[in-house]
Order: sequence, then structure tokens, then C-alpha cells
Amino acid sequence: MLSIIFILWYMYFCGMIILCSIRKHLLLTLLSLEYLIMITFFAFFLFLLNYSFEYYFIIFFLTFSVCEGVLGLSVLVSMIRCHGNDNLMNMSSLMW
Repeated sequence: MLSIIFILWYMYFCGMIILCSIRKHLLLTLLSLEYLIMITFFAFFLFLLNYSFEYYFIIFFLTFSVCEGVLGLSVLVSMIRCHGNDNLMNMSSLMW
């Protein structure tokens, strides 16, 4: 069990490094956020499985993560419709 926890921490920190280092495209940023959400979901599932709690929290977590994904995709579609691409390097903070 301890090795699974270390693997989860390693995967989480790799996801955080990817999130912080990739700032060129919005789609890559959204994909790294979804990766972090899936690792957090797996960690919650293992925690609840280990301590025999109810699984309603997982359903709420999945609902909010789907809402977060839809919101990110809607921002991506809006950016592509307005500016023609999803390059964050070409965007200015004044354009938002």
C-alpha cells in the first residue's frame, strides 16, 4: 500500500510540473489538469476503499470534474472562434 501512495505522489508531482511548464497551448494545459483530476480521483477511491466509507463523495467529485472539463472546453472553443487558435503566447492579458 505504501508503494502505491508513493507512485500516486510521484504521478501527481509530475502532473504539476507539466502543468507549470507547458504554457504555450490551452489544450495542453487542460489535458494536464484532467490528468491531475484523474490522479486525485484514483487517490480518493483508494482512500475510501481502504477505510470502507461510502462512495457518494466519488460521485460528487466526478460530477464537479466533468463540469470543470466542460468549462475548460467551452473557454477553448470560445478562444478558437474569436482568435483563430489556442496559442497562449499570442494572447495579452488585456484581450481577455
